[in-house]
Amino acid sequence: MRKIFMMLVTVLFISILVLTGCNQKESDSNSSDGSSETGNTETTEVAENTASGPITINPDISGDQEILSKGPHGETAVSAKTLQLTEEEVNKIKEGNYKAAIVMHYAGNDWSTAQIDGLKAAFKRMGIEVVAVTDANFKAEKQVSDIETVLAKDPDIIVSIPVDPVSTASAYKKAADAGVKLVFMDNAPQGLEAGKDYVSVVSADNYGNGVVAAEIMAEKLGGKGKVGVIFHDADFFVTKQRTEAFEKTIKEKYPDIKIVARGGITAPNDGEKVASGMLTKHPDLDGIFVVWDVPAEGALAAARTAGRDDLVITTIDLGTNVALEIASGGIVKGLGAQLPYDQGIAEAILAGYALLGKQAPAYVAVPALKVTEENVLDAWKLVYHKDAPESIQNAAK
Repeated sequence: MRKIFMMLVTVLFISILVLTGCNQKESDSNSSDGSSETGNTETTEVAENTASGPITINPDISGDQEILSKGPHGETAVSAKTLQLTEEEVNKIKEGNYKAAIVMHYAGNDWSTAQIDGLKAAFKRMGIEVVAVTDANFKAEKQVSDIETVLAKDPDIIVSIPVDPVSTASAYKKAADAGVKLVFMDNAPQGLEAGKDYVSVVSADNYGNGVVAAEIMAEKLGGKGKVGVIFHDADFFVTKQRTEAFEKTIKEKYPDIKIVARGGITAPNDGEKVASGMLTKHPDLDGIFVVWDVPAEGALAAARTAGRDDLVITTIDLGTNVALEIASGGIVKGLGAQLPYDQGIAEAILAGYALLGKQAPAYVAVPALKVTEENVLDAWKLVYHKDAPESIQNAAK
């Protein structure tokens, strides 16, 4: 039963990520500026502009804040800002003529595209040929088949995010036993050990992003008020860390802000229903935190229906619609953002560590990013390595 439960939870979360990305992708594809296509061009230019020197994540990413997230096994995070391959190390890797495969859970959203772009740019610098990029379309059995397929191409590296950490574990173990260096995004297959079976896991600082959302909420409320929390009602450590961070920060730092309502969602489209219920039961609510941007869009719709233009919403992840709301000074006042392109760079660097026999940390996190009306355009460029869509740029004027 536990195995089945874990599979359902994983599939649910992955579905949420898909819907998040699909939502943004749809928004982008519907925009008149063709920003999706433009983004690919700009990403290539970024890679070409850094054709020599050490490989690091974007030095413009602030490293001032402490990384607060814990890894999937409770590991203390090492900041991706500390990772580096020197030019000498890069040249040594080039001599190996290595091959890499990227095995995705789903490749059809902007988060995945940015990750793949970052990986390809860094591998290109290292002279590593990417022999396959696969898309499991959220099906564990397809991902197991994908792993078998890419193993036939004899890669030295596989970078992947498991659809299901249980049912895909044996396939990853087979790859590890064959000597393939494994680097994971966000989660590790069950039973595999860092330093033995795989190199490292890389994620965003989800706890740090929860703190950012709490700090923005407190600032916009002037340090006092009543708020509601819409959390992800599933046992997934990434979203649990976000909510835990928001609630702990509010309770410990802002005693005059009271969390008076909590509501769980099991699907991204539940946001409007849960927020509407909160606003009906607590008409004096001053703010709502929503665990990620797509259900936050539902909370935004509920606030508008209730005529609550004075409500403050904060969330996590820089999707197109919440970015537009932030840029226009609307109800969504700010958020904590992931940096998927640079997460891809960090994963490639760690793969390079493994090829060199260089010790790698078991868990690495990319710093959190605070996004508000004041910096939304710069933040968009930092997150996606391309300019914001014209609609967001116009709203920010």
